Amino acid sequence: MDHRDNVFLAVAENLSFSKAAEELLISQPAVTKHIKELESKLNITLFDRKGNRIYLTKAGKLNYEYLKKIKQQYAELEFELGRLNDTFKGSLRIGASSTISQYLIPEMLSLFYKRYPKIDLHLYSGNSSDVQQKLLNDEIDVALIENASSYNDLRYIDFADDELIVVTGSNSVYAKRKLISLSDFQQIPLVVREKGSGTLEVIQKGLSSRNLHLDDLNIIMHLGSTEAIKTFLHNFDGIALVSEKSITKEILLKTIVKINVSNLNLNRKFRISIKKGNPPYSTQLFIDSLLSYNF
Repeated sequence: MDHRDNVFLAVAENLSFSKAAEELLISQPAVTKHIKELESKLNITLFDRKGNRIYLTKAGKLNYEYLKKIKQQYAELEFELGRLNDTFKGSLRIGASSTISQYLIPEMLSLFYKRYPKIDLHLYSGNSSDVQQKLLNDEIDVALIENASSYNDLRYIDFADDELIVVTGSNSVYAKRKLISLSDFQQIPLVVREKGSGTLEVIQKGLSSRNLHLDDLNIIMHLGSTEAIKTFLHNFDGIALVSEKSITKEILLKTIVKINVSNLNLNRKFRISIKKGNPPYSTQLFIDSLLSYNF
């Protein structure tokens, strides 16, 4: 692949000449020049321009699909050549749900980098639905998710256990209650994660086993991250549902208190998601390292 191909991929993925220029650290006129040269070389238009927006033409979409495959093959070739002399060169794009990316894998990633320093790591964070869609779109090589739903085109491997627990702030009126009934749980003001998050999906599934629905709870707010929920709890007379692994420090410092709920268990598996078939060697190397790590 030459530089013009890489410029095309950046423009196609951003659908923006200016964003591609920022990403590639070159000027916008240089991006325009490279695209015009590529279109001239191929003798076909790759982008439609409508006002301030651009779109891939049919030829542009075809060019993008093939160049993505070629770029991946180059990365695999570089890695395999590095493996022959034990240098393990290559790149790995990891997508992870926010809970996993923030609280679970940073230490594991540092150990992986220490062992394979010539593998260029990229970590993208989002909710479980987002990162699985990135995987389907070939924007990442592997997804680490916390929800239970699955796509037919993807393969799943469990790698860690987790539990969603009910918590409250240490200054809350509920802080001294070690156990509440399921009925109380339905009545107390509750904060949960946003729609599309794996956490909310697990809550829905756990409630259905008790013939309950999210509408049966007194949800007063959806927040976009666990960190936002933890901060919100400082001055909130209510409860929240969060991953047990996300509040280890707060439980030790006693700024957040765990509350048990009678007859309600919200256990789940953190999962690896990859496309079906044999994964690239760098991806398999990461998966093996993940499965051997003691979470």
